[in-house]
Amino acid sequence: MHQLLHSDDALPASPLFTTTLTLPGCAADAWVVVDSTVHGLAMGGTRLTETVDERELASLARAMTQKLALIDLPIGGAKAGIRPRAPLTDRDGLMRTFGRVSRPLLHGGVYLGCDQGITPADRDACFAAAGYDLTQVPGATRLDVPWEQFYRSMSDITGFGVATAALSTLEAQRSTRPQRVVVQGFGAVGRAAARHLQRAGHRVVAVADVVGTLADPAGLDTDGLIAVTSADGTVDRTRLPDRVRSLGPGRAWLTVDADVLVLAASADAVDTASVPDVRARVVVEGGNLSCGPAARRLLREAGHTVLPDVVVNVGGAALTGAVLTGVAPSGLPAPGLAAWLRAWIAGKIKRNCALVTELSDLGRADPVTELLADRAVHR
Repeated sequence: MHQLLHSDDALPASPLFTTTLTLPGCAADAWVVVDSTVHGLAMGGTRLTETVDERELASLARAMTQKLALIDLPIGGAKAGIRPRAPLTDRDGLMRTFGRVSRPLLHGGVYLGCDQGITPADRDACFAAAGYDLTQVPGATRLDVPWEQFYRSMSDITGFGVATAALSTLEAQRSTRPQRVVVQGFGAVGRAAARHLQRAGHRVVAVADVVGTLADPAGLDTDGLIAVTSADGTVDRTRLPDRVRSLGPGRAWLTVDADVLVLAASADAVDTASVPDVRARVVVEGGNLSCGPAARRLLREAGHTVLPDVVVNVGGAALTGAVLTGVAPSGLPAPGLAAWLRAWIAGKIKRNCALVTELSDLGRADPVTELLADRAVHR
């Protein structure tokens, strides 16, 4: 079914379909949720956590539908989840089993990539077991290097997009001095965003990982910080300069004076109760569902510029979707294709951030719904 959204409409409450997967020999539950399709295609990441469930996946798949529509990619939104019932002892075996079981979906047009808890190596094991090669999908962009190699060369792309959103908004606001930045969440997205923002001349004054918040009003050395951070985003406190202060766990990052707050970790990082504590005038939702709708509305009413996740956190999806659907041009050498994709993704993010800000300044309660008003969504 083809459905055209209008400003007072919404997508149906339920996804297009949900599939429960049985993983033989694995103590884990798994689901694939497809929210929408375009020409039979859908895409999204696979999440591996101890708490993921169908409801969470449905929300994430809906967000994928919106992200992909907002950057004009002809593909629908999906999400997969794996929830272990016991400590993982054979991660590779789990991913290969997931690949074999999800093979019909992958080859049928539902791409399942990386998300929270899933590394590129996990995805590669899944694809190998499924006999799936993205670049061999009919209509996909043809690469001169293997997809896995190209993807790794663009591993910072989501953080790049998050930084682009912040930078373009600051430019539109005519900010001329270096801005103080707090990054909540120091995984792949947070690290890349921090690095790009610092290289653009701004000061990262605090970062928060799963242990707590680290701060330095004079500015943290992001490259040095990244060098002592594990793959899961945990900073080794024993290797930090003395001037770096540890502010403790929880939402201590809200106590740091900042101009820009990048949320790059869990959902509901800023909820309605914590809205009064937000000091930064620009809030960038670099993670999925970083602010709930009510918190987002309250932040805007309090005068903050809020850049929503479906506009900001699109880099990885845009990269994969542009190649999968053939929007990215074939025939370019890998460096040229990488440059084309970065420019294309940056252009989409800048345009949507400008539109969101414009609608917010006009007092519109839900700018994203208005941006989606003339987007075609296939069900």
